[in-house]
Amino acid sequence: MACLEKGRLEAFAFCPERRDMIQYDVLTIGNAIVDIIARTDNAFLEEQGIPKGSMTLIDTTRAQSLYNAMGPAVEMSGGSAANTAAGVVSLGGTAGYIGKVCDDQLGAIFTHDIRALGIAFQTAPLSTGPATARSMILVTPDGERSMNTYLGACVELSPDDIDEELVAAAKVTYFEGYLWDPPLAKDAIRKAASIAHANGRDVAITLSDSYCVYRYRAEFLDLMRSSAVDIVFANEAEVLALYETKNFDAALTQLAADVRKFGAVTRGEKGCVVVEGKTRIDVPATEVSTVVDTTGAGDLFAAGFLRGYTGGLSKKVSAQLGVVAAGQIIAQIGPRFAGSIRDTADVSKLLGVSSHL
Repeated sequence: MACLEKGRLEAFAFCPERRDMIQYDVLTIGNAIVDIIARTDNAFLEEQGIPKGSMTLIDTTRAQSLYNAMGPAVEMSGGSAANTAAGVVSLGGTAGYIGKVCDDQLGAIFTHDIRALGIAFQTAPLSTGPATARSMILVTPDGERSMNTYLGACVELSPDDIDEELVAAAKVTYFEGYLWDPPLAKDAIRKAASIAHANGRDVAITLSDSYCVYRYRAEFLDLMRSSAVDIVFANEAEVLALYETKNFDAALTQLAADVRKFGAVTRGEKGCVVVEGKTRIDVPATEVSTVVDTTGAGDLFAAGFLRGYTGGLSKKVSAQLGVVAAGQIIAQIGPRFAGSIRDTADVSKLLGVSSHL
């Protein structure tokens, strides 16, 4: 186990013995956030100057004023990448998570919740400094969610928080584009990607939000074109923003050319598209009788897809699993399932498929 003891970034050479060290299907890295979810209407969004359907970063003062103006709310642990890790576990997979909280009440809630799911989470909390992050999520009658996020302790995530053994033990390391807002997190992600690749693992990014793409378009493209990431998850608006076009097919063609392995793009009621080289796979959406809350739809799509992919299923079946997971999550309030959905009819049927493209 000498390779594990080196502990220095420049020493991340591939260790053959690590081939047998895989303990987790997916390791996710993201902003550790407690969600505060409330129903509202479009008039409230207009009154508060909140862009509908997007994520807006806010400071402490704005967070408090918005919380005071909101109606009755439900609090639950969230954060995009953490939701994906929770989704992988609910689908019968194994997951780890890296994210920063503070040693406060919300930090204790977040830590308890993620560990209770069986997710490996050992990131040391802040003892002083910014409070644990929270996101005020306003859900309108059409199920659309508008997020207002105070990052708090998340901005302190640094390379020191990247656990080499945890990264090396995961088939895929997946991180959220939102992490490009805190400066230190960029270095943390680059370190994690180096470790993952040195150990023959995959690295995936979710573009997170079209506004996030507008802010960091050049950097995201560099991550792809330099092969720092192998897999890209996005929705239609994000991939259009990435390539500054209104032509979806043109954006897909460029994505396929830029990404090292493949890209998976969700399209809401149109399902999703997977592109890999010159191959395009279209998967229709599942029927959802009532859309209650779209919070976490993209997170759970990624969870389903990665659960299938790390389990050796084909890209098509993995995408179908992602669509099923997303369809189930938008039929409830909140971005996490109350328990396992591994044995539900649609999921178990897909996980039982072993054909490959």
